[in-house]
Formats: sequence, C-alpha cells, structure tokens
Amino acid sequence: MAGVVVIAAGIGATVSIVGGIMQRRRAEEARGDAEREQKRINREIEIFESKRQDVINPYSGVTSLADMATDLSGNLSNPFASLGVATSAAEIQMEQTDIALANTLDVLQATGASAGGATALAQAAKRSKKEVSANIQMQEAKNEQLAAQGEARLQQQYMAEQARLQRIQISEGGRVQSAQAQGKAFQYNAQESRDLATLDRMQAGVDQANVNIANANSAEQGAIGSMIGGATNMGSALLQSGALNSNNAPDDYPTNFNFNQFIPLDERPKNG
Repeated sequence: MAGVVVIAAGIGATVSIVGGIMQRRRAEEARGDAEREQKRINREIEIFESKRQDVINPYSGVTSLADMATDLSGNLSNPFASLGVATSAAEIQMEQTDIALANTLDVLQATGASAGGATALAQAAKRSKKEVSANIQMQEAKNEQLAAQGEARLQQQYMAEQARLQRIQISEGGRVQSAQAQGKAFQYNAQESRDLATLDRMQAGVDQANVNIANANSAEQGAIGSMIGGATNMGSALLQSGALNSNNAPDDYPTNFNFNQFIPLDERPKNG
C-alpha cells in the first residue's frame, strides 16, 4: 500500500513540478521579450529626441520700422512770401490815359478852346488815372492772394498724402513682420505637438513593456511556487503514509528516495 501512495505522490509532484518548469520558462521568455522591447523603444526615444527641432524665437527677425518715417518739413514753403505790388498794369493804363489827354489837348489847341477847359480836362484825366490804377492793383493783388491760397491748399494736400503713405508703409511693414513671426510660432507649435504625440506613443510602449516584465516576474514566482508546492505535497503524502520510515517500508521499497529525480537536471538546486 505504501508503494501505491509513493507512486501517486510522485506522479502528482511530477505534474506540478513539470508544469511549474514549463510555466517558468514561458515567463522567462516573456520577460526577455519585454526587456528587449523596452530597450529598443528607449533607444528610439533617445534617437528621436536628439533630432527634435530647436526652440526658436519667432520674433527674432523683427526689426524697427522707425527709419521709414521721414521728415517732410523740407517740402513746406510759404506761398504768401512772394506777394508783390501789381504796378505794371497801372503804368500801362496811365500811359494810355496820358496819350488820350495829349490828343485831347491837341484838339483843343487846334480849335482855339479856352485854357480853363483844358485844365478841367487834365484834372478829370488825373482822377481817371488814379481810379484805373487802384482798380488794376486791387485785381492783381486779389489774384495773387488767391493763387497763394491755392498753393497753400495744394501743399497741405501733398503733405497729407505723403504722411498717409508713410503710415500705410509703416503699418503694412509691421503687419508683415507680425504675420511672419506668427507663422513661425504656428509652425513650431504644430511640429512640437506632433513630436510630443510621437513621444507619448513611444512612452506607452515602454510602459507596456514594464507591465509585461512585471507580469512575467509574477508568473515566474507562481511557477516556482507550483514546483515547491508539488514537492511539498509529495513529501507530506510520503510522511503520512509512513513510507519514509525504514521500519514500515516494504522490502522492495527504496529507503534512499530522492525527490530530485522528478526535476529536470537544469532545474535542480545546485546543492541537490
């Protein structure tokens, strides 16, 4: 009866031990695969990070536009500074009056008219000359004033247009520089988002490899526990049956029973 117990215990222990050995080998293979995958991804992360774009200053190319604002005061002038007194027209008119007066006096002398009539005629001609001269001077002065006012308005419009063009140039230059800086910032941020997403995926692979390593370690510990449990159960069965007692053992039962015979050579303890 003791022999049957020993055989049964040996079969159960063998099943547990062999199963534990196979489980341990699978766990070691799984751990090795996970460790290699972890190292591979870490190398890829190092290579990827070494090639990432440098941090940039998108406003590094912005320059001052102050030199575009120029002094327009050199274009200013006083159109009223050259106003003169109109005399040429008055002189012409007076010459015409003198000629007419001389002709009239010639007629009077020829007809024998009195001197009083000639004097009155001369006085009338003098007054006429003054009135004509004043009228002509007033008209010419008015014309010059209107011309000066028109020139002043033209200069104001010219200066206003020049200032408007300067404002447009400065504003447009600033807008272009700002747009270029914003474009650089957008491009950098877009690439940075892609790089971070790639790194997140790589890190997820590393995290999964760490989980696989932990699971493999746990499975290996379970396999070792199964092997130890099989051997322990066999020993307990033998003790309970008294098969290990040399006094109760049958003549054909070996008293020098060795548990290691159920364990493969590469899995046996070093001191076994």
